[in-house]
Amino acid sequence: MPKKISRPAATPYAGLTPACLLDAVESTGLRCDGRLAALNSFENRVYQVWLDSGESIVAKFYRPKRWSRAAILEEHAFAQELAQAELPVVAPLALNGSTLHEHAGFLLALYPRQGGRTPEFEDEETLRWLGRFIARIHAIGALADFYERPEIGWEEFGEAPVQYVLEHDFVPPDLRVAYESTARDVIGRIKQRWQEAGDFDVLRLHGDCHAGNILWTEPGGPHFVDLDDARMGPAVQDIWMWLDGEREARQRQLAAIITGYREFYDFNPRELALIEPLRTLRMLHYAGWLARRWGDPAFPASFPFFNTQRYWQDHILALREQAAVLDEPPLELER
Repeated sequence: MPKKISRPAATPYAGLTPACLLDAVESTGLRCDGRLAALNSFENRVYQVWLDSGESIVAKFYRPKRWSRAAILEEHAFAQELAQAELPVVAPLALNGSTLHEHAGFLLALYPRQGGRTPEFEDEETLRWLGRFIARIHAIGALADFYERPEIGWEEFGEAPVQYVLEHDFVPPDLRVAYESTARDVIGRIKQRWQEAGDFDVLRLHGDCHAGNILWTEPGGPHFVDLDDARMGPAVQDIWMWLDGEREARQRQLAAIITGYREFYDFNPRELALIEPLRTLRMLHYAGWLARRWGDPAFPASFPFFNTQRYWQDHILALREQAAVLDEPPLELER
């Protein structure tokens, strides 16, 4: 049975009623016709909102206390910089001289609605196309640094979530020692692989380039959405999530991506040693993210598998398997 975890009486979005939501959008000067639909998002709250004109926009309400106002504006500036360079990134709308608005204690941004489907990651031409576009994003990202957003690394994505999970007693007592020892072991291996990678540059990244954040249209190709996790880091962070399957398949996928990537930007092969460390950090971070958000009623309802005996058994097993993968040679680029 799931462990009983106490929740706060009030949740971050308790006051975000439909009326409050529509008032927030109209506070920017737009006029709504009353229709809205919740979109798939858990970290923030995102809605499609219809206007009197018959068109619709996307309203994003930022999770309170996650990012500072300055950090959000830094994300918006990056998105606008990319859009101005004619890159396929969905940037926030500037209304009344600002992309960030506040209503009833909520920070929000409005975006044009962008349709599309999931890219066909098994198609090599699609991967080359994605490689070209992410390289163009990185070429712009390398022109300046983020100052309000952190750099991806094992502290925030590894050590911090493990510490939170342990301090708040999410792991069942009979699995606690196994979880802690396994997590500490993989973090140690991650640090070693990071050091073995040697010198590599960090730049402004999309940060979370999973399939759900890429919308494909015909004949336009990919549109990158949701820069909420943008931060500094190695270029390969925006690439490794597209690699799937056995080693031979991942090797072919990587070759296609980097072929496209190198048409617009250089790629440092040293970063290939970071692929499995980054994958492992995402696993650790995901468990910590669910734990940190467990007081939000949307999370127990949407992730009923979390915080069960079976979940932690499977998580420990997956980390042990990753420990073995971290000892394997990294993928290679064709010469």
